[in-house]
Amino acid sequence: MSDLTLTPAPALGGYRERFEGVQLEELPNLAIVSIATPRGGEAEFAAAIEKAFGVAAPKPGHSSLSKDGRTRLVGMAPDQTFAVFTHDGPDARQVIDGALDGAGYTTDQTDVWVSLRIDGPRAHTALERICPIDLHPDAFPEGRAARTVMEHLGTIVLRDGADSFLLLSAHSSAESFLHAVETSIRNVT
Repeated sequence: MSDLTLTPAPALGGYRERFEGVQLEELPNLAIVSIATPRGGEAEFAAAIEKAFGVAAPKPGHSSLSKDGRTRLVGMAPDQTFAVFTHDGPDARQVIDGALDGAGYTTDQTDVWVSLRIDGPRAHTALERICPIDLHPDAFPEGRAARTVMEHLGTIVLRDGADSFLLLSAHSSAESFLHAVETSIRNVT
């Protein structure tokens, strides 16, 4: 038997930096579970979401914060929702499975993504340099989500506050993604 022990580590080492008017941080304990609605099970799925989280299932491009404020449900596509919540452990999928009681097919996506939060009064200014979608609050209000590209890297952007955005990009290109966002921040501060 091997004497080696594997220890999980954040993709960016728990990165956190403050700039003038912007904070950028990795969210290493953010769990992401993809939920697919079973064919013909839309009504059962909607009822399970309502029962488990106290909110309606979000439409694609929108998100809902659970009644207890602990889980954000993100409508990614027709019949696909992400459950995003703080969780430290390898059982995020089981948490959502238990909450939905079989009303959806789940896949743990946590290790697929690197999660960054950018917030502060200059966050929008930093993002508008590298994000091709209109993030103005009138066009992209709190709770909106979209798939896009930032500096050639596939990204999910979610406005989770007035001056706060959750950014998800591929774990495999985490360093490049951080570099792109950090460079944009430095160019506007």
